[in-house]
Amino acid sequence: MTTDSPATTAPIRVAILFGGRSSEHAVSCVTAAGVLGAIDRTKYSVVPIGIAKNGQWVLAAEGIDGWSLSGGALPEVTPGEQTVSLAHLGGGHQLVLSEAGQLPQELGAVDVVFPLLHGPWGEDGTLQGMLELSDTRYVGAGVLASAMGMDKHFMKVVFESAGLTVGPYIAVTDREWSVDPAKVRERVAALGFPVFVKPARAGSSMGISKVDSLAELDTAIAEAREHDLKLVIEAGIVGREIEVAVLEGRGSETPRVSLPGEIAMANDDHAFYDFEAKYVQGNAVNLSCPADMPDADIERVRELAAVAFDSVGAEGLSRVDFFYTEGGELIINEINTMPGFTPSSMYPQMWQASGLSYPELIDELLQLALNRKVGLR
Repeated sequence: MTTDSPATTAPIRVAILFGGRSSEHAVSCVTAAGVLGAIDRTKYSVVPIGIAKNGQWVLAAEGIDGWSLSGGALPEVTPGEQTVSLAHLGGGHQLVLSEAGQLPQELGAVDVVFPLLHGPWGEDGTLQGMLELSDTRYVGAGVLASAMGMDKHFMKVVFESAGLTVGPYIAVTDREWSVDPAKVRERVAALGFPVFVKPARAGSSMGISKVDSLAELDTAIAEAREHDLKLVIEAGIVGREIEVAVLEGRGSETPRVSLPGEIAMANDDHAFYDFEAKYVQGNAVNLSCPADMPDADIERVRELAAVAFDSVGAEGLSRVDFFYTEGGELIINEINTMPGFTPSSMYPQMWQASGLSYPELIDELLQLALNRKVGLR
């Protein structure tokens, strides 16, 4: 008598997207290196897809060395002769490889997409819209939540409507600066100095300047406009920088919230938590989790982070940043719907301190995406 062998389950096929057209291209590559090195290969079959700065999708190497900062240079996806696309064929989400003068080649179906993209054309709802149109499951926030999480102006409007405390700021459009810069300078002066000049739709501290006087303003605005013609200018707030990691609840459960973490500059080399401090100089900041706060304030900041997550309709993951003043006030700074996700980034570190390891976090995010309904929900 013979017995049949138990059926084996095929690995879940994951397309990992990284790179992209934004100024955060290199940061996205570094994030991909972390995920590629930690994802459970017994459970997931990985297809790495790099997006070059010109927007081309290419098959990328699975090895992490080319995408990390270990070599000293910022990693970059380079265009190639072959282009990858995602097509809805035969009821599945097929990857298709195309090359000039050649017949398209199907690379097989994917079950879920993990878009490790930061900034415009990846984190702002544009890619999410494309995936929604093809009924493809993906990790992270949807179209509207991604768009609001990318735009620091509308993000603040939503936070205020949810009852969260937002610091003084102004939004400056391209038209306003072009037509009447003197009026913009007047509005900025009314905020008081210092102020922080920020591109409205950029991240990783790209294009951000601390401005201590009106004489420095025009230069800071010009630098920010290199990244986005719409700006947000915020009054400086004296307070500790507290961050909280939020993870979508399963099914109808409420969002899960980590212990809060704190960023403190280790020296005076950086005026604020800028790109160099975040990604290049590993000893520029001290990170602690849980943050040194009274228990009541720890619970309060966790509750407020969940409110922020729900206020924009986020899904999957988000990092919510606050200022914590000497008087105990919690002022929300922003939500990041695709935060830095390397093993040393604050989001995974806060979950590590809260009992969820980096590989477990990757698995949980993929499972949330796989169990999410497609279409309106």
